[in-house]
Amino acid sequence: MRVQAPVTGRTGPAPEALPGAARDAMTRWTAPAALAVVVVGSAVTAAVLDAQTSSTVRGALGRDPGWLATLPALALVVPTTLLLLRTPRNAVSWVLAGTATLWAVDGLAESWLTWALQDDPPRAGASLAFWTVERLGSGLLLCLPLLLLLLYPDGRLPDGRWRRASLVSLATTALLPVLLLVTPAEIAFAEDEGTGVPAAYRALDLDLTSLPLPAAVALPLLRIGFPLAVLGIAVPAASVVARYRRAPGEDRRRMRWLLWAAVVDVLVMLATLLLPGDPSTAALSTAVALTGAAVAVGILRPQAVDVDRLLGGTLVHGGLAVGVVLLDLAVLGAAGTLLGDSFGERDATLLTLLLVAGVYVPLRAPLWRLVRRWVLGEREDPYRVVSGLAERLERTDGAEEQLMAVAAGIAEAFRSPYVGVEVDSADGGRLVAEHGTRPAAVTSLPIAYRDEQVGRLLLPRDGVRAQLVTRDERLLADVVRQAAAAARAGALAAQLQASREQLVTAREEERRRLRRDLHDGLGPSLGAVVLRIDTARNLAATRPEDADRLLRQARDDVAAALADVRRLVHDLRPPALDDVGLAGAVRQQAERLLAPRVPVTVTADGVGDLPAAVEVAAYRIASEALANAARHARASRVDVTVERDGDGALVVTVADDGTGIAPDRAAGVGLVSLRERAAELGGHCTVSCPAEGGTRVRAVLPVEGGVPGDRTG
Repeated sequence: MRVQAPVTGRTGPAPEALPGAARDAMTRWTAPAALAVVVVGSAVTAAVLDAQTSSTVRGALGRDPGWLATLPALALVVPTTLLLLRTPRNAVSWVLAGTATLWAVDGLAESWLTWALQDDPPRAGASLAFWTVERLGSGLLLCLPLLLLLLYPDGRLPDGRWRRASLVSLATTALLPVLLLVTPAEIAFAEDEGTGVPAAYRALDLDLTSLPLPAAVALPLLRIGFPLAVLGIAVPAASVVARYRRAPGEDRRRMRWLLWAAVVDVLVMLATLLLPGDPSTAALSTAVALTGAAVAVGILRPQAVDVDRLLGGTLVHGGLAVGVVLLDLAVLGAAGTLLGDSFGERDATLLTLLLVAGVYVPLRAPLWRLVRRWVLGEREDPYRVVSGLAERLERTDGAEEQLMAVAAGIAEAFRSPYVGVEVDSADGGRLVAEHGTRPAAVTSLPIAYRDEQVGRLLLPRDGVRAQLVTRDERLLADVVRQAAAAARAGALAAQLQASREQLVTAREEERRRLRRDLHDGLGPSLGAVVLRIDTARNLAATRPEDADRLLRQARDDVAAALADVRRLVHDLRPPALDDVGLAGAVRQQAERLLAPRVPVTVTADGVGDLPAAVEVAAYRIASEALANAARHARASRVDVTVERDGDGALVVTVADDGTGIAPDRAAGVGLVSLRERAAELGGHCTVSCPAEGGTRVRAVLPVEGGVPGDRTG
């Protein structure tokens, strides 16, 4: 449907005729556009009225230009617009919008009041402007912090008992603004100024919303209204602390943005006390602007900036800046006091400035660095932290000493009262190095080396130092990488020593077994054969039947000795590997263990020559997996695959469709031996139960660096 505009206008679609997306966009932009019009329009109008107002009149009334009061509203336009567009259902968005509107209207009313009071009688709207500034504007500095503390970040009041406490807090805080709305002007000015209504305002209607309250009632209420309003902020502040402690990670990050805004507001207010002149208007605008920006970022994109680092930097540098200013004032005051009586005022001031510039100012930078290093540790110089830790590690020997060096280095770098380093050892134990006294609550950060977790870094969970630690994640990651390398080196050194001991033990045990088998088994058997042959030779001429019997016994002994030799050779290396190769040996083992009752498919393509150790390990792993399938799986089919992967490693896979392994069943000797055989060659073996059923054994054995197996035997 189209409507006909007047002749001087333009023809356009009615709102009902717009497409759905365009209508939604128009609706979404209505509130931000209205806010911008009200705020900017009020600021411009206030500036125009201020330009038309005599400075003499403004000075006589003791009022500031109204456009200055619109600056906080202008500072809130951008963050409020973003919130209204992105989170229109969040009450925080509308709290900021209402605050910006109220501030803009208050500034416009301030300008209108002074402009209207230039004439006698005052111009139209003066009474309404006075009521807006003096009565309605009383809640400006209370509503924003109070409502933000209660509603941030999700726009809902706290749950449970905190909701009732919040409602009581709102009621007590609202008492003072409500009292100022209804208290007669004579009583309010008498309480505030002590002189009654100023003469400049007596021509105005000052009691647009006042009630006929007697002074005996209104004055006591006003006197308790301000303390109640201040105390009313305590409950929202406590609720913020409670919500922060139980909030999950993302909500806690959002709450830290509100904390940063509070810290900035406090520092700005301190600046108004320390800086010369009257910077209260600029300070208020700065605080409101930063609060609005923090609220918008905290709700919309809390991870856009590292709030931990921002908060820590603000606390430390803001506190140090306040301390430096106080120290500057103290030095100037002391120098002026000491020299003021000896010289004239001008000479004393000049000499004081010279002494401060020549003695104190050169020391400020070193003192600043010293205090900052005392508060933050060495984190301000990341290269120094990393290089210092590397130097510590070079000077230490042994896994325990290196871990102690890591703990001490991190504690010194981050000024942490406690640092613990835990490293998992190969035997299932844990090596712990601690610097400082362990607190009741710690935070555990994983130490990973090449995507494998090798230990944990323990830091205090609570306290100011703990909060400072979490903000330098990049530097901490670099330090943790060195800790991981040191932990891994220590673990590898321990594993290497353990492997050497195991190799020596295994070699000597194998030699002992071979010696026992040869000495106690094969040796006596061959000695008995020699004696029987000699006896048979002696009896051959006279008793041929006995000689033949002895020769048959000698033959049986030789056959038994030969079986022992074959057993020894098979234990050293299965002969089938040399006879038919790895694939053939695995097929023979599968036929012996499973066929014909369970079909077995063996696939071994492109295996080629393999190092002897790899070939034996692959055969043993496949044999053990086939034996487990035969004994426990109750499978109807088994598939064995031997192949090379993209890196050239040998991959042995044995899969069946049996019953699988129960999740609560402990690993037996067979499964442990599979992993140990793979680990001996630097590989790994996994045993899994797929969702479709059965068991899957997969071993990856590195091939590089070995010597191909001998096929000549």
